[in-house]
Formats: sequence, structure tokens, C-alpha cells
Amino acid sequence: MFMEKAPKISVIMPVYNVEEFLVACMESLVNQTFRDYEIIAVDDGSTDASAEILDSYARQYDFIRVIHKKNEGQAKARNLAIQQARGEYLSFIDSDDFVKPEFLEKLYRACEETGADIAYCYYYFRGSKNGLLFKYPFRCRTGVLSTEAAMKKILRDTQLQSLPWNKLIRKRLFTDYEVEFPTMCFEDLAIMNAVFAHANRVAVINEALYFYNMRETSTLGTMDAKKISDYIRAVGITRLFLENNQLYRQYRRSFGGLVRKTCLWCWMYVAGLHWKEKNLRGLARNMRQVTHALRICDAQDFTAEDIARLYEGVEAPCRLQKNYII
Repeated sequence: MFMEKAPKISVIMPVYNVEEFLVACMESLVNQTFRDYEIIAVDDGSTDASAEILDSYARQYDFIRVIHKKNEGQAKARNLAIQQARGEYLSFIDSDDFVKPEFLEKLYRACEETGADIAYCYYYFRGSKNGLLFKYPFRCRTGVLSTEAAMKKILRDTQLQSLPWNKLIRKRLFTDYEVEFPTMCFEDLAIMNAVFAHANRVAVINEALYFYNMRETSTLGTMDAKKISDYIRAVGITRLFLENNQLYRQYRRSFGGLVRKTCLWCWMYVAGLHWKEKNLRGLARNMRQVTHALRICDAQDFTAEDIARLYEGVEAPCRLQKNYII
């Protein structure tokens, strides 16, 4: 039975085969100091005990709703939960992570006291095997950022990052502007700039309230050719958004910072793939193809038609396989 009154916050959590971490995550959520919230957990076709764990919590707490669906990826799971969310604000949680008890309360208070549409906190990296913690090092001071200041930082993806899970976001920024997570890796990078562009201001809390578990099976821990391609495509989608909303000229320098950062990471990822396969032939050409695709993203005469060229330009990294020779 659900509360008749709509909650202030809807916590959205896609779940897929995380039985090892799920209890810790759920315990951190049900023990929040803030109480006016609901949890929407989307079981994305788990084949381990994750679904049973979720159902057990739903029987104990009437503010937990569990949706069972076939496996289609976390983007579709998040989009489904957004459609069913009743809260004024959304909080995205990864089901293998956990949060401090005051996580929701501090983010909600920051929004309400400042009138911000988004509240942002920082996080700890946590080794999932050894439990070692270290705090994300690139941070802003506690305060309130204008839309322009926040956009410049989120585009650079350093002091403010496009991660969905360390934020509280007013739901209308998704629903009013029809923003959805695309079905790809780095889907958060592809859409978070659109969310920030429509926010009136962003409240920043220079405090780590979220614990990000670094797992070998995470997106960054299992980088492959397709994920490299998606990373570059996410940058292309960002440029297309800026162009379509006449924002590129205003944020050109910040977007250029994102392109350079992406290029460096993709070079490392491509080198890592060649090294892993013990096949360095073709490495230089694949590096050049990554660079070419990102130059398209940042070209002065970029148009919507260039997105097709961009997709063609990043196909080569997708073909990196064992014994792949150019």
C-alpha cells in the first residue's frame, strides 16, 4: 500500500544481478533521516537473488515499490521509473553503491533553502574488495551556481560531473523537456547537460555523501570497443544539443575541455584494449580515428548531418577484437 500523499522525493534504482551489494544499498536507503520519500526499484531481469531481496524489502516498507521487467539495460529501467515517480524531486542510486543517512535530507534542504532545481554532492571511491576509501578530489566550494556557471562546469565534467547518482534533481527537468536516458553506455553524459541547461540554479554541497563502489564489472572496469564508441557518441549528442538550443557559442570553451578530456581517456582505453589482446598492430590508426571523430564534434561548421559522419568515424574502435589487424 502506497502513501496517498505524493512524496517529496522519488529514489530511482535500476537493479541487475547485484545480490552481493544490494542489502547494504537498501539498508542505507531505508535508514535515511529524511522520511518523505519513495523508493522505486526496477529489477531489470536479474538472474541472481536480487529480485527476492527487493521483494523482501517491499513487504517490510510501504514506501518501496518494485517493478520487475525483462533485461533491457539501466537506461530503460530509469526511464520507466521516471514515468512512475510521484516525487517532486528525483534521486538516482546505483544498486551496488550506498549513501550516508543524511544524503537525502541535505540535498533536499539545499534545494529548498536556495530555490535550486538541482543539488549536488561529492562522493567516495570505495574498493569493493578491500573497502579502501578516497574522496573525489576535484570539488567546488559549498554554494549556489547560476545556470551558466553550472553548465560550464558540467560540460568540462570535472568539478561537476555528469554522473546521475550524486544529485537531487527536480523531476520537471526531465518531464517538461522530454529528457530520457538513451540506450547506450555513457548515457548520463549524453543527457545531463540538457538537464542542467534548464535548471534555474544548482546548489553544491562540498561534502561526500555517496559511496561509489569500484567494481571490476562496472562500465569503466570493463571498457571495450563499443563503450569507447558510446563515449564519443555521447560527446556528439552533447554538441548536437548545444547547437539545437543555440548554446554552443556561449559554452564553446567548456565543450572544448570535454572534447580534450574525452580524447585523452579514449586514447588510454584504446591502448588498453590493444595491450590486453597483445596485438599492437593498428594502434596508431585507431588513435587517429578517435581523434578524427572528436574533431568532428568540435568543428566550427558542425551540423546535425555531421552526427552520421561521427558515427561512421567511431566504428573502427568498435571493431577492435582479438587478432584485429588494420
